[in-house]
Formats: sequence, structure tokens, C-alpha cells
Amino acid sequence: MNAKTSLLAFLIAAPIALLARADGGATATALSAAPTTDQVTAAKMVYGWLSDSRYAYRPRALDDALSADMYDRYLESLDAGKQFFTAQDIATFDAYKLRLDDAIKSGELDPAYAIFATYRQRVDERVAFARAQLKRDIFNFAGSDRFEFDREKSPWAADRAALDALWTQSVRNDWLRLKLAGKQPEDIRKTLDKRYANLGKGIAELKGEDVFQTFLNSYANAIDPHTDYLTPRSADNFNMSMSLSLEGIGAVLQKQDDVVAIREIVPGGPAGSSGKLKPGDRVVGVGQGDSGAMEDVIGWRIDDVVAKIRGAKGTKVRLDVIPAEAGLDSKPNRIVLVRDKVRLEDQAAKSEIISIPAAGSTPAKRIGVIKLPGFYQDFEGRRKNANDYASATRDVGKLLVSLRAQKVDGVVLDLRNNGGGSLNEAIELTGLFIDRGPVVQVRESGGRVSVEGDGDTGIAWEGPLAVLINRGSASASEIFAGAIQDYGRGLVIGETTFGKGTVQNLVDLDRWPANETPRYGQLKLTIAQFFRVSGGSTQNKGVVPDIAFPVSVDATEFGESTYDNALPWTKIAAVPHTRYGNFGPLVPKLRALHSARVATDKEFQWWSDDVAQFREERAKTSVTLNEAERRAERDREDAKRKQRQEQRRALGLAIDPLGDDDADDGLAASERDIAKDAAREKLADQRPDPLLRESAAILADAVRLLNADRQLSAQVLPTAVQPGHWAD
Repeated sequence: MNAKTSLLAFLIAAPIALLARADGGATATALSAAPTTDQVTAAKMVYGWLSDSRYAYRPRALDDALSADMYDRYLESLDAGKQFFTAQDIATFDAYKLRLDDAIKSGELDPAYAIFATYRQRVDERVAFARAQLKRDIFNFAGSDRFEFDREKSPWAADRAALDALWTQSVRNDWLRLKLAGKQPEDIRKTLDKRYANLGKGIAELKGEDVFQTFLNSYANAIDPHTDYLTPRSADNFNMSMSLSLEGIGAVLQKQDDVVAIREIVPGGPAGSSGKLKPGDRVVGVGQGDSGAMEDVIGWRIDDVVAKIRGAKGTKVRLDVIPAEAGLDSKPNRIVLVRDKVRLEDQAAKSEIISIPAAGSTPAKRIGVIKLPGFYQDFEGRRKNANDYASATRDVGKLLVSLRAQKVDGVVLDLRNNGGGSLNEAIELTGLFIDRGPVVQVRESGGRVSVEGDGDTGIAWEGPLAVLINRGSASASEIFAGAIQDYGRGLVIGETTFGKGTVQNLVDLDRWPANETPRYGQLKLTIAQFFRVSGGSTQNKGVVPDIAFPVSVDATEFGESTYDNALPWTKIAAVPHTRYGNFGPLVPKLRALHSARVATDKEFQWWSDDVAQFREERAKTSVTLNEAERRAERDREDAKRKQRQEQRRALGLAIDPLGDDDADDGLAASERDIAKDAAREKLADQRPDPLLRESAAILADAVRLLNADRQLSAQVLPTAVQPGHWAD
């Protein structure tokens, strides 16, 4: 679906029991039928910001037309798969369709809560139906039945009988997946019964603030795709992800059935330093300080448990922990930890070196790679002038110093699936590769255009540079890649990017009342549109690479162009900027070398085949429920994996560390062994990466070509503006 997935939609699409209770929901959170006073105030404040052209880049009047848009988005956020509501329900809800605008303005949000109350009831009905099917004899898989899993474009089910038919096929598909994975009938029945029960428990545990945030986001997202409302807790989590740090014990937690378990220990944090916790251990009690009461947290929502465990640096937290290998009824161990500031290193920039073999008479090349998952910045740390605040630019700068010391011949900056982050970081990161100059143009809501750029002299890396992008590279990634391309500073390789060309700002709704305790949340508001120094926007069109890899995801399936209310592409005047190089004469030669190389590169060919198969599968909206057909498909995939492993061994290629573990096990994430699943995730990061290696090879080709042909080098990198030595 095009709309951003809410918490509710996530639970429906992937029922992994993140919010399960031990009591079967008997004491589930009582959902208020009306918003709190703070929520009413927050709704009115959000309306004030989004309807004012001084703040919102593209304000929309909150009228009946917008109300109808909100109505559709709210229904989609609750039931995107059209699995719960019937056409009869929708006909009843239609009475609210033109009243949601008035609800926001007045703070009388009864329509949102009324729709959600019906939704909760329908989920309970579907869960009961699904669990009942497990006791019936419906698991004959010899026919030609199909399960329609993609219902985005389907009409709402006419009535309960139509939903029964849909859910019968859904249950049969779940059963078949587990059967194909080798599970026995009794185990399948237990697994699915628990899965469906946990889905119901999760929805029953949703609080009024969850409903409020989902509803208010139906308004925010109707303004534009990247405007969002965040409750105080959601705002804390967002700021933590941007700063790459938190104050707590340094452990990644996951809900499994009725308990919260340790999925991963963050290196260097209190949990890791203590040596007393490991993946799979379960937290059943939490106490504050030396003497605070121990609270039994079995059956709690995971975010509530996290809130108890996090806390200010230097404070103590006591945990009752049952080891992974012990039964849940075992006596827990009492562990005392002192909270500290923890850096989330797994999400920070990292480097490695790829060796590219000699080609003819030219020696082997060593290409440094820097993987940057996001443009993070600890805004609070920067404001306080802290020496160690998290910054993507600072981290990349340190890695460049290290790579230079290791005498690499070029650097590839890997921005694949980097969804952006701080605009300031994108500007400063560009400054590591250019010697002063504009980086991005920013047009505000009133039409004023400002130019933001690098004012510092000096270049951290003057040598050969390539930027690797894909469809998941967005926002700040596009600013950086576009600037490098406009300056002719490096090659851009990969796929056309996401196409997000707008700028958001976080508005703290508690700032003006100066609340000591957050009450109203934050608004992520689109305030401007950015343009490249060449004048074009990345909005919708994205950044087009100089050398393209096969498209993994079609633009009609993922990207800014899939949003129905995205801003259109446009262009403004260019601003003067240095052109360090012109890769036009070089690109055809690089493409020819690339094509010849990948024609014999098994890993690249396998990746291309997998992409083609993935796109073919993505086009399907249903799956057969014929066991023989599904087993044949599974056998073909198993045989393909084994054949590839054998070919890797024969050719001396790196072995895929996952091996046969890549087969579908039919389980949801919360149903797997946590420690084993986390270890498997780590192994997945070590899989061969033909795109990264090929990008390094392309950059090595560029260095060799420019070194061998002085005339070509003079065309591509004029001496007067050459930033460094691309050639030996």
C-alpha cells in the first residue's frame, strides 16, 4: 500500500505478538471512548500548524474534501488488507466521512474511536473464527484453490460469509507453509492457535494514544506523505534513532509470547560489560534503584517494559531474568545494572577494503568502502558542544583518515537503503569531498530560496570516489549523491533513488507551554523543498545513476512516485558551482567493461536472476493452495541453493553462510528461537555482495583508464579543477 504503515497495520500484516498478554486479554487495557484533554489540545495544535502557510510547505484547508481523504487513510491504516471490515461496516462508517474535519477542529474525536471500537470487535471475531478452523478438517491441499493475499485493489468483503471464506483460505495457507517446512500437525495446530490468539491480544492491548496517533496521522499524511504526528513516546524513539544513542542498559529487546527477551547485547553497554545477560534470556521483573518495588512485567507491552528499563545515566535498574535455557517457571536471577549512555554502533558508518585483481599490466587496486546506513546526528549533543556527539560526517571523516593511511586507490560510499536523516549532515558530508561551495538549494513555503553549502576549505578525500545508491536511498542520500554528481566529483552507481525531495522539521508541541513532562508530542512537518545546485529537484524523479544496475524494485511499487499526494517534480535556476570533472567521455567505456565483467560474474548473475524472480513474484496477488505445486516450487528453490553452493566451492567463491537456512520456515519472527534468529541475522550480513564488489571494480576501471589515457584524463578531469589524483 502507498500509505505509511501504522502500528495497527503492522500488527495485522505481521502478527508477531509484539503486544501479547499472559492473561489471554481478560485484563486488556480499557480503551477510552474519548480522547484525553491533552490529546484534544494536541489535535488543535496540529491543525494550527498544518493549516498555516507560514509553516506548512503545502497547507491544505481542513474541509470536507480533506475529511474524505482522512477517512480513507484511517480505514487503510486499520485494515489495509481488507481482512476485517465488511462492506456493511464501511456503509455504516460512511456517516463519518465528512465529519472528521470538524472532529479535529473541535477535539471531539468520537468518530475515530467509534470506528476503532468496531475494528477491535471485528479482529476478535476473525481471531475466534481462525482458531475454530484449526479444529476442522479443512486441510486437504489437492485441489486448485488459491489464497488471495494482496487485497489492496479488491472490494471490501460483502458480508461475514465472504470474510469467512477469505480467512479459511488464509488459515489453510498458514498451515501449508508450516507443513512444507516439515512441521507435524499437532505442532502446526499449536503454533497457529497461539499466533492467532496473540494477534487478538495485541489489538486488545492498544491504548488510546495508539488510536489517537493513528487517527491524527490520517490527517498529517493527507497533507503530504512525510508529515507525521508523534506521541511523546514515539518522539523519544525517533530522536533516539537520529542520535544513535540512548540511556539504558544496551540491549535490544523482543517480545516472545508473554515475555520480553534479550535479542541482542549492544557492545560496550552496561548489559554487555556485566557479562550476566545473553540473547534469549527473558526479563520477567523490573525494579528501580536499590530498593524500588519489583514489578512483574510478564504480559506487558514491549514498549512499556522498555520504558521501565531505560533511564538516566548513572541510575540503577534491577532485573529479574530467567536464562534462555531454563523453563519459564524457573526461579529468576536478580541482576543489578547501572544505566549509561549507549552508542548504537551497529547503525553507524563502517569501512572495509575490497581488493580488485590486476588487469593486464595494471596492478591490483585496493578500494575502500564506507557503508553509511543513515545521516544521523545527536542534535542535543551538538547543541551542548559535546566532544563525542554522534555525527555521520564526523564518523565518515575518521574512516577516510584510516583508509588514506592504508593507501587505498579509491573510495566507494555505500548509501543503499539509506533513508536520509539530518539535512545538515548531508551538507557537511558533501564538504568532505569538495573545497567549499553550494550543496543544496532550499525553497521555503513562501517561495524564498536559500542556498546551503560547505564553507570550510580543504577536502578530506581528494582521490577517486564513487557513490552506490538504490531505490531505498532517499532524502539526505539524494542531496549528497546529487551534489557529487553535479560537481563531477565522483561516479554515481546503482539504481535511481527514492525521489524524496522535501525537508521536514520536528516541532515540539510542548515547547510553547514549556511543559516539564512531555504531554502533546511532536509534529514532523514538511517545511521546504530542496533542489540540486544544478536546479533540478530530486522530488519524484530521484537521482539517476551514471552507471545503472538492474532495477530491483519498480518505481510503481516503491518510491515517492507511489504516493498519491506527493509533490510534483519541478526545477529552479542553477547556482554557480565548480565542475571538478565530466565523466561523459568515460562512462561508455566503464559501461562496456562492466557489461563484459558481469557476463562472467556468477554472483552478479545470480543476483540478477533473483531480482527478476522477485519482481515476478511481486506481481502476483495470490498463491496456490495445492501442496504438490507448492512442494515442487520449494524443491526447486532448495535445489537452486544447493547448486549455487556447489558452484561456489568449485569456483573458489565465498560460501553463502546461510546455506539451507534461507528456506521458508513458515514462522513469524516471535515464534523462532531468539538467539538462533539473531545469529542468523548476523550471518545474513556476511553474504556475498556482488553489487558492492562490482561498484569497487567500476571505480578501479576508472582509475586505470584515466591513468592509461592522458587525453581521456584531460577530458574527464581538467587539470585546473582536478581535486586530486584519479590516476597513478
